[in-house]
Amino acid sequence: MKIILTGGGTAGHVTPNFAMIPYLKSEGFEIEYIGSKNGMEKKMVEEKNIPYHGISSGKLRRYFDMKNFTDVANILKGILQANKLMKNLKPNIVFSKGGFVTVPVVIAAWMNKIPVVIHESDITPGLANKISIPFASVICTSFPEAAKNIKKSVVTGSPIRDELLTGNADIVRKMLSLNSKPIILVIGGSQGSIKINESVRKILDRLNDFQIIHICGKGNLNPNIKNKNYFQFEYITDDLPNFFAVANIIVSRAGSNSIFEFLALKKPNLLIPLSKKSSRGDQILNANSFQKQGFSKVLYEEDLNSESLLENINQLMKDKDVYIKNMSKKNFESGNKKIIELIKKYVRN
Repeated sequence: MKIILTGGGTAGHVTPNFAMIPYLKSEGFEIEYIGSKNGMEKKMVEEKNIPYHGISSGKLRRYFDMKNFTDVANILKGILQANKLMKNLKPNIVFSKGGFVTVPVVIAAWMNKIPVVIHESDITPGLANKISIPFASVICTSFPEAAKNIKKSVVTGSPIRDELLTGNADIVRKMLSLNSKPIILVIGGSQGSIKINESVRKILDRLNDFQIIHICGKGNLNPNIKNKNYFQFEYITDDLPNFFAVANIIVSRAGSNSIFEFLALKKPNLLIPLSKKSSRGDQILNANSFQKQGFSKVLYEEDLNSESLLENINQLMKDKDVYIKNMSKKNFESGNKKIIELIKKYVRN
């Protein structure tokens, strides 16, 4: 059996595919990947030794932009390239995780009568998945709320990488020579967040009771900060499970993949979702859902400043056991096995 995985543009559209790979291999699937020619996913996939095929892709915007015209041409070119790949690779099925590169792949699969399984992480689908859904056989969702609004959908949960559940805190403790103070892990998303970075750095001298590990995004390191309790990194890949393991609380954006990982690990978290000014509001819906269930504390970006961040961190630390108890009540199960069963079902059909 052969499966094509597709997804790109951000780490959130790639890492869930990686969570599926061990399960697919154990079921005997041959795996290949289609992404954009020069997208960030190319390097990530090639490091996994998965055959990678790059195609043209374009971003469709919800607003007027002259680039929309050239990007439509790139999408049409991508469909032709993906169609040729379908004929040459002859996959049994396609699994799509979202991002604009997936639109040509999904359409090409449909043209060749190849079943497509889409996974939608958020409560509301992004534009790429909205376009792709009519061409899909089934749509897997992380949130039950999403399934209510999407036809042909099944609630599977979120694919979680197994290695995230086996992190070793002692590795990070030794690496950074950490002391006994509680540890805050700050993550601003795969690209980092300037506003979160600035707000955290402004209150370092008032977080003396903590040690702060700050994943600040590529190009966002500040070499001028001299604070023995502060450790900054552009990005962490292989050691991320160990950094999750050592953290007492996490401050993060509210991307779906991340917050389901926090839930799986029972890590108290403060979510700072992207505002509607810079997104379609999906992270706000994600954060509100987790706050309602008692899994997360939420600080909206419009309200983010050094004072509100300090107040929310202190309150989260004070109430951390309550959040751990709420998350422990949730019978959390990774979506990997349910998604694999659906993939096998559509291959058999």
